[in-house]
Amino acid sequence: MHILLSNDDGIYAEGLRAAAECLSEFAEVTIVAPDSEQSAVSSKITTSLPLRVHRYNISSKFESYAVNGTPTDCIKLALGVILDKKPDIVVSGINHG
Repeated sequence: MHILLSNDDGIYAEGLRAAAECLSEFAEVTIVAPDSEQSAVSSKITTSLPLRVHRYNISSKFESYAVNGTPTDCIKLALGVILDKKPDIVVSGINHG
């Protein structure tokens, strides 16, 4: 099983790391999350600047990427560009707020 994990609190959020650690016990996990906190932006997408993806090393257990956009941008980039194949499930959280 392959899980795509994201959030709105950003790549540095403790909840994201905790979720990834738990999920990686039984599945392959790839994180694609905003490079900064993006709470309360709903389904907003970025149209005013180029999106950039940077590989981020949270753990050797899973691949991680930071995107300079919204959570929606992260999922769209993961599904359309970053991942070679679609995940079995997309998980969002653990949310700090």
